[in-house]
Amino acid sequence: MEWTDEGVVLSVRAHGETAAIVEVFTRVHGRHLGLVHGGRGRTKRPILQPGNHVAAHWRARLHDQLGTLTLELKHPYAAELMDRRHGLLGLECLTTLARLLPERDPHPSLFEVTLFVLGFLGDDAIWPALYARWELALLEELGFGLDLSVCAVTGSNDYLAYVSPRTGRAVSMAAAEPFKDRLLALPEFLTGGGRSMASLRDVAAGLRLTGHFLSRDGLAPQARTMPDARERILLWLDTATPDI
Repeated sequence: MEWTDEGVVLSVRAHGETAAIVEVFTRVHGRHLGLVHGGRGRTKRPILQPGNHVAAHWRARLHDQLGTLTLELKHPYAAELMDRRHGLLGLECLTTLARLLPERDPHPSLFEVTLFVLGFLGDDAIWPALYARWELALLEELGFGLDLSVCAVTGSNDYLAYVSPRTGRAVSMAAAEPFKDRLLALPEFLTGGGRSMASLRDVAAGLRLTGHFLSRDGLAPQARTMPDARERILLWLDTATPDI
């Protein structure tokens, strides 16, 4: 059994004296693990950095075995972000939360979005809003997509401003008025198909929205918690002054 694909490195852990078990999110074969011989060596270590875009070749005698991975660097996103403190936080969150995807389950659309977001992590004026949309797409791929198309109360799509924390359905501004303090804010940029500008406050609200459902439906069932980097992103967004 073998295949060749492209992927993004998600995690690396030592195996034995010189090898490493590497987890990659691939375009066609989904989240996949494999053994990289010499993965802890000086030559391969720069390639095996979470967030790097790689060409991957996997081989095993049987389909359900761990198998071996051979990786070649396509784009060194991790190295490019070494002096971009906030971008590194985004990279850590993306590579950590992508590990919620079921192993070997393909998600080609999310893979494309992932590469797109990686390409902007060096620009603090752009990537936070893109990353919030990535988390929204991740929820969809995990089977926990939010219904942001119409108001759950009125059936209208006018002035959608909140989301029910229980059902994940949108609620209009007027319909939410009696109980809006119990709802999650829905910033417009998450419903505008990418056309709406997003302020720092909007992005923070968007991340709190997606974070509620990722924590409840994705992380909690696996006894996992949000990466610390995500709280640092929210702190940055809450205290920064310029708009995105």
